[in-house]
Amino acid sequence: MQAAAPGLSRDDLWELVRAYVKELGVVRQHIDSYNAFLEQGLQRIVDEVGGIKVEAHGVEVKFGKIEVGNPTFKEADGSEIYLTPMIARLRNITYAAPLYLHMSFYVDGEERRRERVFIGMLPIMVRSSKCVLSNLPPEELVKLGEDPYDPGGYFIVNGSERVV
Repeated sequence: MQAAAPGLSRDDLWELVRAYVKELGVVRQHIDSYNAFLEQGLQRIVDEVGGIKVEAHGVEVKFGKIEVGNPTFKEADGSEIYLTPMIARLRNITYAAPLYLHMSFYVDGEERRRERVFIGMLPIMVRSSKCVLSNLPPEELVKLGEDPYDPGGYFIVNGSERVV
């Protein structure tokens, strides 16, 4: 039987897993993975697609930078409110942030305009880098109605906490 990793026995590997969980908790991997998706993954997807070209008409749309805003909610009157996880829970709404894509429009190879376009709302993982709670001290968390010991790593969809 082979060792789990070069130079590590199975017992060493389990000891490493225990130390990781003890120091960082069981949800840290979820938050780190989501942060990597926000910081690099989304842009890689946009870069891979690149844009849209309609050759018959000489029209091309090139995709640029993708941007995730801060968690907000649009009220019925059109105004936007600053959103916290607790507000999302209490009002049965999704804790999400606007997603924008910078685009350049070309006609016959000539750039005609650049625009920042709203493309949708992205659910935000609680305690991720885009979460309003991510760097707050315990006293501030309590003021916002949050449990300072809540590790996060989940989403709030229609007011309900969901783990992926």
